[in-house]
Amino acid sequence: MTAPAASAADAREGPALFELLAARRTEEQERLQRRLYVGDLLSSLWAPVTALALALIPYLLVVELHPPSASWAEPGMRRLGLLCLLWFVALLAFRLGARRASTLRRLRHEAREATSDADTALRGPGPKIETRVRDRLVELAAKVDAAMVGGEAEALDRHIRALADAVAALPGRARHGTLDLVVGLAKALLVALLIRTVLVEPFKIPSGSMLPTLEIGDQIFVNKFIYGVRIPYLNVVPFSLVRAPERGDVIVFNNPADTSTDFIKRVVGIPGDVIEIRDDVLYVNGREQPRTLQAVNVPVWEEEHPGARWSPLSIFENDWTKELDELYQENLSGHLHQVLRRPWVQRSMETGPYRVPEKSVFVMGDNRDNSADSRVGFNGPVKPAYVPYGNIKGKAMIVWLCLGHGGLLSGVFGGTGIRTDRFFHPVR
Repeated sequence: MTAPAASAADAREGPALFELLAARRTEEQERLQRRLYVGDLLSSLWAPVTALALALIPYLLVVELHPPSASWAEPGMRRLGLLCLLWFVALLAFRLGARRASTLRRLRHEAREATSDADTALRGPGPKIETRVRDRLVELAAKVDAAMVGGEAEALDRHIRALADAVAALPGRARHGTLDLVVGLAKALLVALLIRTVLVEPFKIPSGSMLPTLEIGDQIFVNKFIYGVRIPYLNVVPFSLVRAPERGDVIVFNNPADTSTDFIKRVVGIPGDVIEIRDDVLYVNGREQPRTLQAVNVPVWEEEHPGARWSPLSIFENDWTKELDELYQENLSGHLHQVLRRPWVQRSMETGPYRVPEKSVFVMGDNRDNSADSRVGFNGPVKPAYVPYGNIKGKAMIVWLCLGHGGLLSGVFGGTGIRTDRFFHPVR
């Protein structure tokens, strides 16, 4: 009575099912299997996404650690992004047009999964499997393996079902299969939550307060760890990982006046700074932050909102409104960036001084006359308002996608299209 158990234990310690199948193949079958595997990888819809993600990681490191390198890295990354987009579209077209090839590819994917399940059943934990049952699973898997290179969809489908049914009939397999699925989903959710909480989070630009640096419809990635790991809901940063926020950083933060919303602005004052605005010019600690007029009557597009106040010179087009503004380049403690000014807006001559408290920052939008920021308490009840370190979610890094005014298909969707010129643009 102990012999079957011993044989099953030996089988469980034997070679993997994939090794057994490889040993049965001829050289021609082995070559075809490798070719099919590589072809299936490259024809997966995840292939262009994965290729882009693998290229994006070093790109982010390069432009963050050495910003001047963006002058050559950004065009290359944009071309790669467009290539991956064309790759993805071509795969979709292929799947719609070549139905037989798409069916065979799907069946090969199912065959590999069924074989993997059989290998797990043979070698994983659970009730011991008798030798005759093991041998039958190996034979069924061998038929699936041979049918993969045979190119007959019906035969391959039939052998896959037979193998899957045999695995499902194993004692305790259904229970373990359900448990494996739940554990797999839990792991995937945990990894996604960890990445979003600690590493990188996507953010959509909903308004024009950061024009021209960030445009409406920009989709950006936010560096979550540069200032330290933030504890959500408690709004606490126990310690700094890389550095504290600096002047010139573009940050995403939880609005102190309304914690249900997130804002994105530029840091102009750090703890201890005294911020003033005189004659529309920014002063930090009594020093003027020089700005240079670059252009007048610059067209600036913002989304049209019912009840919004526009100038008599506003031009309406579909779902968008064009303003003609003045464009300046501002030097904020050595950080060059562009700001907008509306020449027709009436403003006070002086604002401030504001002293920034400890572990807080003073922020302003680059669209200076259309930004609810620290100067106005983020439209809350207090003036001025500061952003505590604990409210900061991270630093804006790059624009990875833009669904804004103009671009591809804008004539179809009310002026909103895909702006390929914004792809992978670093946020400065």
